[in-house]
Amino acid sequence: MPTVVRTHQLTKDFRTGFWRPRMHRGLDALTLEIPAGGVYGLLGPNGAGKSTTLKLLMDLLRPSSGHVEVLGLTAGDARARQRLGFLPENPTFYDQLTAEELLTYFAGLFGLARADARQRAASTLDRVGLGADRRRPIRQYSKGMVQRVGLAQALVNDPELIVLDEPMSGLDPVGRREVRELILELRDEGRTVLFSSHILSDAELLCTAVGILNRGRLVISGALNALTADRASGWEVVAAFADAESASRFSTRVARSRQITPGRYRFELAPDATPEPFIADLAAAGASLVSANPVRTTLEDVFVRALSSTAERSGTPGASGGVE
Repeated sequence: MPTVVRTHQLTKDFRTGFWRPRMHRGLDALTLEIPAGGVYGLLGPNGAGKSTTLKLLMDLLRPSSGHVEVLGLTAGDARARQRLGFLPENPTFYDQLTAEELLTYFAGLFGLARADARQRAASTLDRVGLGADRRRPIRQYSKGMVQRVGLAQALVNDPELIVLDEPMSGLDPVGRREVRELILELRDEGRTVLFSSHILSDAELLCTAVGILNRGRLVISGALNALTADRASGWEVVAAFADAESASRFSTRVARSRQITPGRYRFELAPDATPEPFIADLAAAGASLVSANPVRTTLEDVFVRALSSTAERSGTPGASGGVE
Protein backbone atom coordinates (compact mmCIF):
# COMPACT_ATOMS: atom_id res chain seq x y z
CA MET A 1 0.00 0.00 0.00
CA PRO A 2 1.50 3.40 -0.98
CA THR A 3 2.38 5.93 1.69
CA VAL A 4 0.85 9.40 1.40
CA VAL A 5 2.69 11.03 4.33
CA ARG A 6 6.15 10.13 5.58
CA THR A 7 8.20 12.02 8.15
CA HIS A 8 11.60 11.18 9.60
CA GLN A 9 12.90 12.80 12.78
CA LEU A 10 10.82 15.88 11.98
CA THR A 11 11.62 18.62 14.48
CA LYS A 12 10.49 22.23 14.86
CA ASP A 13 11.93 24.76 17.32
CA PHE A 14 10.34 28.14 18.01
CA ARG A 15 12.02 31.21 19.44
CA THR A 16 9.95 32.52 22.34
CA GLY A 17 10.27 35.52 24.62
CA PHE A 18 11.41 39.09 23.91
CA TRP A 19 13.96 40.30 26.43
CA ARG A 20 15.50 36.90 26.98
CA PRO A 21 14.53 34.77 23.96
CA ARG A 22 14.86 31.04 24.25
CA MET A 23 14.12 28.08 22.01
CA HIS A 24 11.02 26.00 22.58
CA ARG A 25 10.64 22.60 20.88
CA GLY A 26 7.17 22.43 19.40
CA LEU A 27 7.74 19.11 17.62
CA ASP A 28 10.37 16.59 18.62
CA ALA A 29 11.75 14.00 16.18
CA LEU A 30 8.44 12.89 14.69
CA THR A 31 8.77 9.75 12.57
CA LEU A 32 5.48 8.70 11.04
CA GLU A 33 4.06 6.92 7.99
CA ILE A 34 0.44 7.21 6.88
CA PRO A 35 -0.73 4.76 4.19
CA ALA A 36 -3.12 5.68 1.40
CA GLY A 37 -6.81 5.19 2.06
CA GLY A 38 -8.65 5.43 5.36
CA VAL A 39 -8.87 8.12 8.01
CA TYR A 40 -5.88 8.95 10.22
CA GLY A 41 -6.44 10.97 13.37
CA LEU A 42 -3.66 13.07 14.88
CA LEU A 43 -4.73 13.45 18.49
CA GLY A 44 -3.47 15.17 21.59
CA PRO A 45 -4.23 17.85 24.17
CA ASN A 46 -4.02 21.54 23.34
CA GLY A 47 -0.41 22.47 22.72
CA ALA A 48 0.68 18.92 21.84
CA GLY A 49 2.02 19.86 18.40
CA LYS A 50 -0.85 18.79 16.13
CA SER A 51 -1.22 22.04 14.18
CA THR A 52 2.56 22.43 13.99
CA THR A 53 2.77 18.99 12.36
CA LEU A 54 0.10 19.80 9.77
CA LYS A 55 1.69 23.16 8.94
CA LEU A 56 5.02 21.41 8.35
CA LEU A 57 3.27 18.96 6.01
CA MET A 58 1.76 21.89 4.11
CA ASP A 59 5.12 23.74 3.99
CA LEU A 60 3.57 26.63 5.91
CA LEU A 61 6.37 26.12 8.42
CA ARG A 62 9.91 24.95 7.69
CA PRO A 63 11.39 22.22 9.90
CA SER A 64 14.38 22.88 12.13
CA SER A 65 15.59 19.40 11.19
CA GLY A 66 14.27 16.18 9.75
CA HIS A 67 12.49 15.34 6.54
CA VAL A 68 8.87 15.25 5.35
CA GLU A 69 7.26 13.83 2.20
CA VAL A 70 3.68 14.28 1.03
CA LEU A 71 2.33 12.06 -1.75
CA GLY A 72 5.87 10.89 -2.47
CA LEU A 73 7.16 14.43 -2.98
CA THR A 74 8.94 16.96 -0.80
CA ALA A 75 6.49 19.09 1.18
CA GLY A 76 5.64 22.23 -0.77
CA ASP A 77 6.18 20.69 -4.20
CA ALA A 78 3.60 22.15 -6.60
CA ARG A 79 2.76 18.68 -7.91
CA ALA A 80 1.79 17.58 -4.41
CA ARG A 81 -0.28 20.72 -3.82
CA GLN A 82 -2.38 19.92 -6.90
CA ARG A 83 -3.37 16.61 -5.31
CA LEU A 84 -4.23 17.65 -1.77
CA GLY A 85 -6.68 19.84 0.08
CA PHE A 86 -6.10 21.64 3.38
CA LEU A 87 -8.40 23.18 5.96
CA PRO A 88 -6.57 25.32 8.58
CA GLU A 89 -7.89 25.52 12.12
CA ASN A 90 -9.24 29.07 11.77
CA PRO A 91 -9.88 29.71 8.06
CA THR A 92 -10.09 33.35 6.93
CA PHE A 93 -11.41 34.39 3.53
CA TYR A 94 -12.20 37.50 1.49
CA ASP A 95 -15.46 38.14 3.28
CA GLN A 96 -16.81 40.61 0.73
CA LEU A 97 -17.11 37.71 -1.73
CA THR A 98 -19.91 35.20 -1.82
CA ALA A 99 -19.08 31.55 -1.19
CA GLU A 100 -19.79 30.83 -4.86
CA GLU A 101 -17.37 33.55 -6.02
CA LEU A 102 -14.69 32.38 -3.61
CA LEU A 103 -14.95 28.71 -4.60
CA THR A 104 -14.97 29.61 -8.31
CA TYR A 105 -11.77 31.59 -7.74
CA PHE A 106 -10.09 28.68 -5.93
CA ALA A 107 -11.18 26.19 -8.60
CA GLY A 108 -9.65 28.49 -11.22
CA LEU A 109 -6.33 28.42 -9.37
CA PHE A 110 -6.24 24.68 -10.04
CA GLY A 111 -6.55 25.26 -13.78
CA LEU A 112 -10.27 24.77 -14.35
CA ALA A 113 -11.91 26.80 -17.10
CA ARG A 114 -14.44 29.42 -15.95
CA ALA A 115 -17.55 27.35 -16.68
CA ASP A 116 -16.03 24.22 -15.14
CA ALA A 117 -14.88 26.20 -12.11
CA ARG A 118 -18.40 27.54 -11.49
CA GLN A 119 -19.87 24.05 -11.82
CA ARG A 120 -17.28 22.58 -9.43
CA ALA A 121 -17.90 25.38 -6.94
CA ALA A 122 -21.66 24.77 -6.99
CA SER A 123 -21.38 21.01 -6.53
CA THR A 124 -18.83 21.34 -3.72
CA LEU A 125 -20.94 23.90 -1.84
CA ASP A 126 -23.92 21.57 -2.16
CA ARG A 127 -21.82 18.78 -0.70
CA VAL A 128 -20.95 20.74 2.44
CA GLY A 129 -24.49 22.02 2.94
CA LEU A 130 -24.10 25.63 1.73
CA GLY A 131 -25.93 25.41 -1.58
CA ALA A 132 -28.82 27.62 -0.45
CA ASP A 133 -26.48 30.32 0.90
CA ARG A 134 -23.91 30.33 -1.91
CA ARG A 135 -24.75 33.88 -3.07
CA ARG A 136 -24.58 35.54 0.35
CA PRO A 137 -21.43 37.50 1.26
CA ILE A 138 -19.21 35.48 3.60
CA ARG A 139 -19.24 38.35 6.12
CA GLN A 140 -22.87 37.40 6.84
CA TYR A 141 -21.96 33.81 7.69
CA SER A 142 -21.80 32.30 11.17
CA LYS A 143 -18.57 30.70 12.38
CA GLY A 144 -19.93 27.27 11.54
CA MET A 145 -20.81 28.37 8.00
CA VAL A 146 -17.32 29.78 7.50
CA GLN A 147 -15.97 26.39 8.62
CA ARG A 148 -18.09 24.76 5.91
CA VAL A 149 -16.64 27.16 3.33
CA GLY A 150 -13.22 26.03 4.53
CA LEU A 151 -14.19 22.41 3.98
CA ALA A 152 -15.46 23.26 0.51
CA GLN A 153 -12.19 24.96 -0.52
CA ALA A 154 -10.28 21.90 0.73
CA LEU A 155 -12.35 19.69 -1.61
CA VAL A 156 -12.76 21.91 -4.66
CA ASN A 157 -9.73 20.45 -6.50
CA ASP A 158 -10.96 16.84 -6.04
CA PRO A 159 -7.91 15.91 -3.90
CA GLU A 160 -6.41 12.51 -3.13
CA LEU A 161 -5.30 13.61 0.34
CA ILE A 162 -7.42 15.88 2.54
CA VAL A 163 -5.74 17.43 5.60
CA LEU A 164 -8.12 18.95 8.14
CA ASP A 165 -7.02 20.86 11.23
CA GLU A 166 -9.80 20.65 13.85
CA PRO A 167 -12.57 20.27 11.21
CA MET A 168 -15.39 20.22 13.79
CA SER A 169 -14.45 23.62 15.23
CA GLY A 170 -17.43 25.97 15.47
CA LEU A 171 -19.99 23.42 14.31
CA ASP A 172 -23.22 22.62 16.14
CA PRO A 173 -24.13 18.95 16.82
CA VAL A 174 -25.96 18.60 13.49
CA GLY A 175 -23.03 20.16 11.63
CA ARG A 176 -20.56 17.85 13.36
CA ARG A 177 -22.59 14.85 12.35
CA GLU A 178 -22.73 16.01 8.73
CA VAL A 179 -18.96 16.56 8.64
CA ARG A 180 -18.38 13.09 10.10
CA GLU A 181 -20.57 11.62 7.37
CA LEU A 182 -18.66 13.61 4.74
CA ILE A 183 -15.32 12.30 6.02
CA LEU A 184 -16.62 8.74 5.81
CA GLU A 185 -17.85 9.39 2.26
CA LEU A 186 -14.38 10.61 1.30
CA ARG A 187 -12.87 7.48 2.81
CA ASP A 188 -15.29 5.26 0.89
CA GLU A 189 -14.27 7.05 -2.33
CA GLY A 190 -10.70 5.84 -1.77
CA ARG A 191 -9.28 9.15 -0.57
CA THR A 192 -7.07 9.61 2.48
CA VAL A 193 -8.20 11.94 5.25
CA LEU A 194 -5.74 13.19 7.87
CA PHE A 195 -7.31 15.29 10.59
CA SER A 196 -6.26 16.67 13.95
CA SER A 197 -8.57 16.80 16.93
CA HIS A 198 -8.77 16.66 20.69
CA ILE A 199 -12.37 15.37 20.52
CA LEU A 200 -11.88 11.65 21.09
CA SER A 201 -15.48 10.66 20.38
CA ASP A 202 -15.18 11.96 16.81
CA ALA A 203 -11.87 10.18 16.31
CA GLU A 204 -13.22 6.87 17.62
CA LEU A 205 -16.15 7.02 15.19
CA LEU A 206 -14.05 7.95 12.17
CA CYS A 207 -10.47 6.76 12.35
CA THR A 208 -8.82 3.76 10.78
CA ALA A 209 -5.61 4.62 12.64
CA VAL A 210 -4.46 7.28 15.10
CA GLY A 211 -1.31 8.89 16.41
CA ILE A 212 -1.24 10.56 19.82
CA LEU A 213 1.05 13.53 20.41
CA ASN A 214 2.01 14.97 23.77
CA ARG A 215 4.53 17.73 24.46
CA GLY A 216 5.64 17.59 20.83
CA ARG A 217 6.37 13.87 20.81
CA LEU A 218 4.53 10.96 19.24
CA VAL A 219 3.72 8.70 22.18
CA ILE A 220 1.67 6.03 20.40
CA SER A 221 0.53 5.26 16.86
CA GLY A 222 -1.29 2.40 15.17
CA ALA A 223 -4.52 0.94 13.85
CA LEU A 224 -7.45 1.88 16.06
CA ASN A 225 -8.76 -1.67 16.44
CA ALA A 226 -5.30 -2.87 17.52
CA LEU A 227 -4.86 -0.06 20.05
CA THR A 228 -8.25 -0.59 21.62
CA ALA A 229 -7.80 -4.39 21.53
CA ASP A 230 -11.43 -5.21 20.90
CA ARG A 231 -11.80 -7.53 23.90
CA ALA A 232 -14.20 -7.35 26.83
CA SER A 233 -12.57 -6.58 30.17
CA GLY A 234 -15.63 -7.12 32.34
CA TRP A 235 -19.32 -6.22 32.30
CA GLU A 236 -21.33 -3.14 33.14
CA VAL A 237 -24.81 -3.84 34.49
CA VAL A 238 -27.38 -1.10 35.12
CA ALA A 239 -30.41 -1.95 37.26
CA ALA A 240 -33.33 -0.16 38.93
CA PHE A 241 -34.19 -0.84 42.57
CA ALA A 242 -37.20 -0.01 44.68
CA ASP A 243 -35.04 0.83 47.69
CA ALA A 244 -31.41 1.74 48.35
CA GLU A 245 -30.92 -1.05 50.88
CA SER A 246 -31.39 -3.73 48.21
CA ALA A 247 -28.89 -1.99 45.95
CA SER A 248 -26.29 -1.77 48.72
CA ARG A 249 -26.30 -5.57 49.14
CA PHE A 250 -25.24 -5.98 45.50
CA SER A 251 -22.55 -3.32 45.74
CA THR A 252 -20.38 -5.62 47.87
CA ARG A 253 -20.32 -8.25 45.11
CA VAL A 254 -18.86 -6.14 42.30
CA ALA A 255 -15.62 -4.34 41.50
CA ARG A 256 -17.29 -0.93 41.44
CA SER A 257 -20.78 0.50 41.84
CA ARG A 258 -22.38 3.91 41.61
CA GLN A 259 -25.81 5.45 41.87
CA ILE A 260 -26.71 7.07 38.55
CA THR A 261 -30.12 8.53 39.43
CA PRO A 262 -32.50 7.89 42.34
CA GLY A 263 -33.30 4.20 42.22
CA ARG A 264 -30.92 3.39 39.35
CA TYR A 265 -27.43 1.92 39.88
CA ARG A 266 -24.44 0.99 37.74
CA PHE A 267 -22.42 -2.11 38.67
CA GLU A 268 -19.05 -2.99 37.14
CA LEU A 269 -18.31 -6.70 37.42
CA ALA A 270 -14.79 -8.05 37.82
CA PRO A 271 -13.01 -9.03 34.57
CA ASP A 272 -13.33 -12.76 35.30
CA ALA A 273 -17.02 -12.61 36.31
CA THR A 274 -19.89 -13.71 34.09
CA PRO A 275 -23.03 -11.55 34.10
CA GLU A 276 -25.72 -14.26 34.06
CA PRO A 277 -25.64 -15.25 37.79
CA PHE A 278 -25.54 -11.60 38.84
CA ILE A 279 -28.48 -10.73 36.59
CA ALA A 280 -30.47 -13.72 37.89
CA ASP A 281 -29.88 -12.58 41.48
CA LEU A 282 -31.02 -9.07 40.55
CA ALA A 283 -34.29 -10.46 39.20
CA ALA A 284 -34.78 -12.60 42.31
CA ALA A 285 -34.33 -9.48 44.46
CA GLY A 286 -37.04 -7.65 42.50
CA ALA A 287 -34.69 -5.32 40.64
CA SER A 288 -35.33 -4.38 36.99
CA LEU A 289 -32.50 -4.90 34.53
CA VAL A 290 -31.88 -1.73 32.45
CA SER A 291 -28.82 -2.83 30.46
CA ALA A 292 -25.86 -5.21 30.44
CA ASN A 293 -22.86 -4.39 28.27
CA PRO A 294 -19.30 -5.68 27.97
CA VAL A 295 -16.69 -3.16 29.10
CA ARG A 296 -14.14 -2.61 26.34
CA THR A 297 -11.00 -0.56 26.00
CA THR A 298 -11.90 2.79 24.45
CA LEU A 299 -9.80 5.36 22.65
CA GLU A 300 -10.14 7.53 25.74
CA ASP A 301 -8.51 4.76 27.80
CA VAL A 302 -5.63 4.55 25.31
CA PHE A 303 -5.30 8.34 25.27
CA VAL A 304 -5.19 8.70 29.05
CA ARG A 305 -2.68 5.86 29.45
CA ALA A 306 -0.43 7.33 26.75
CA LEU A 307 -0.40 10.77 28.36
CA SER A 308 0.10 9.32 31.83
CA SER A 309 3.10 7.28 30.73
CA THR A 310 4.61 10.38 29.10
CA ALA A 311 4.17 12.36 32.29
CA GLU A 312 5.78 9.61 34.37
CA ARG A 313 8.83 9.44 32.07
CA SER A 314 9.27 13.22 32.09
CA GLY A 315 8.58 13.58 35.79
CA THR A 316 5.91 16.23 35.05
CA PRO A 317 2.35 15.44 36.18
CA GLY A 318 0.36 15.58 32.92
CA ALA A 319 1.78 18.87 31.65
CA SER A 320 1.24 19.53 27.97
CA GLY A 321 2.32 23.09 27.38
CA GLY A 322 3.77 24.26 24.10
CA VAL A 323 3.01 25.65 20.72
CA GLU A 324 0.08 23.95 19.05
